[in-house]
Amino acid sequence: MAMSLDRRTLLAGGLATMGVGLAGGALAQGKPNLRFSAVFSEQDIRAEMMKRFGDAIKEDFTLQPYFGGNLFKQGTELVAMQRNNLEMGNIAPQDISNQIPAWSILTSGYLLRDAAHLKAVFASPVGTELKKMAEDKLNIRILGPTYFGARHVGLKPKKKINTPADMAGIKLRMPGGDAWQFLGQSLGANPTPMAYAEVYTGLQSGAIDGQDNPLPNVQNMKFYEVSSQIVLTSHLVGFDLLCVTDRIWKAMSPEKQKAFQAAADAAIDWSTQEHVKKESELVDFFKKQGLEVYQPDVAAFRDFAQKKYLASDLAKSWPAGMVDKINAL
Repeated sequence: MAMSLDRRTLLAGGLATMGVGLAGGALAQGKPNLRFSAVFSEQDIRAEMMKRFGDAIKEDFTLQPYFGGNLFKQGTELVAMQRNNLEMGNIAPQDISNQIPAWSILTSGYLLRDAAHLKAVFASPVGTELKKMAEDKLNIRILGPTYFGARHVGLKPKKKINTPADMAGIKLRMPGGDAWQFLGQSLGANPTPMAYAEVYTGLQSGAIDGQDNPLPNVQNMKFYEVSSQIVLTSHLVGFDLLCVTDRIWKAMSPEKQKAFQAAADAAIDWSTQEHVKKESELVDFFKKQGLEVYQPDVAAFRDFAQKKYLASDLAKSWPAGMVDKINAL
């Protein structure tokens, strides 16, 4: 009998504990989960950026980050957000331009100069106009541009590159999508679509001759291990856009929206500063790894790219006078 009573007591205690657990779960469910998807790795500076952002909003939201394209593959995050299958994403401007052609202006080579120019553009009336286009049509709220460095060409072959003519026949990995492929063509290369996670083995096997990425990415993904040179073309200021779905944004009070935006601004600014600092250190790092690192005739690349863009159908969708406004900032 005593044992039976003990069991009943234990059972009652267990049910009570379970009740507390269920209550705790219900309370936890009261704080919205924000799943965040990005293609960059957990070692990326932007992963720390998201940790800082998550800490800043933890009173109101639980951030659940997924890196390395583990939740959604590169290029599919925007559609997932539009379908409300994802709350937050690091969205490439090229993916936005697939749905809003006017956005292709921001994917063109040699338009943005550096991180400071990028920030100035998004803080200007031009940035306001572009963000409104996206927010009105795509079910997203753009919190800000996440700079990750100027893009340069990294190659496995030892062929010397000085002008776009030297890029003829080079199989240059670019992400999928028309805007990315055209960027590869504007460098004089033969663009080859390939997922980011496959680039290392693509270089190793010879399926591609090269890739274009900012220097921090080249280090994070160890592309330098399967490359012989880095050509400092500086052809594109690399950035994505930290976004949240319109549904999540509009459910917040104005005060919470302000705090959410402030948290994003602080995290983005920290990340930008870290990337700029890292870029300045990495040229020496790659040289010490045995790579040749040099600057080609950048003026020749810029002239070739700009002529190609202005003569393309892409430029027909650009708002009148916007290139001049961006250049003037």
